Amino acid sequence: MSGSELELLRRIRLRAGDAGGGRGGLRLGIGDDCALLRVKPGEEIAITTDLSIDGRHFEILTHPPEAIGHRTIARGLSDLAAMGARPIAAFLSLGLPARLTVSRGKGRTWIERFYDGLLSVAEANETPLAGGDLAATPLAVADIVLVGTVAKGRALLRCGAGPGDSIYVTGALGGAAVGFRQLTAIARKQSGRQVRIPKRLEALLRPHLYPQPRIPQGLWLRSRGIATAGIDISDGLSTDVAHLCEESGVAAELEAAAIPIAPGATLEEALHGGEDYELLFTAGPGARVPRRLRGVSVSRIGRIMPRRTGSPMVALRTQDQVQALMPQGWEHFSR
Repeated sequence: MSGSELELLRRIRLRAGDAGGGRGGLRLGIGDDCALLRVKPGEEIAITTDLSIDGRHFEILTHPPEAIGHRTIARGLSDLAAMGARPIAAFLSLGLPARLTVSRGKGRTWIERFYDGLLSVAEANETPLAGGDLAATPLAVADIVLVGTVAKGRALLRCGAGPGDSIYVTGALGGAAVGFRQLTAIARKQSGRQVRIPKRLEALLRPHLYPQPRIPQGLWLRSRGIATAGIDISDGLSTDVAHLCEESGVAAELEAAAIPIAPGATLEEALHGGEDYELLFTAGPGARVPRRLRGVSVSRIGRIMPRRTGSPMVALRTQDQVQALMPQGWEHFSR
């Protein structure tokens, strides 16, 4: 995949497939000035955007191109999953230095490998790439828009949690933080060149490099009407549970012993690491929440309480004490 902008766009269109074939909610995709989306009666549109920048969300010499493409779309799909929305289309604006579009020797270009990662996730989640933009830029930037649908008035929001609800999380937490820590250590040892990941560490790095958006789990929760509120864990459990409490006007108490910690991770990484892209949701006292959702484990990790003046919004209960849990996850522009 090399040459002029028009040639690159032609190849991207071929790789994305014939989006005009009417797949899902997409009626017309790449090729015209606009895409056309088809929405069923009684549905609402859910839209999310996500920006990935070299040096902030990924490192060109550290992250494999496939992983950067994978993470670019997985982040947005995770937002749709948190609201119980069904994805129908993706739009990608990609800015790249010219060197990433040309081949060196017989190997595949960086941009080809990037689309390998992005389109594999798109296909797995039945989300056609319906359009976007391409530009030459000094810094690699990927800006993605995900469009989904949800039954009118049925979207899973952050504002529905109430006192007495239980707090649940899918999967395990801290795995992405472990992977990032390991990848950073490898990059230091291989400074100045494209990182080669040892095979023995591939599984440990997978949660960071290739997170799985929980679309099937989000759709299940929304269709059953079990969850009262939801959010995806992108910034870190301590930060995202605080977001949910803020929007719902409640407090939360988490059980340290109940938090599912990924292999190799610490409790601190599970609480504050971020980028796990698991679902955090609440459900009422009488709700029958299964221990597994579509093959993914579900753990009850705490409870929702009334907000009281002078008490912490989020607390962590350990064997010895209950203490305030301050948000220590990711926050742009923080000091």
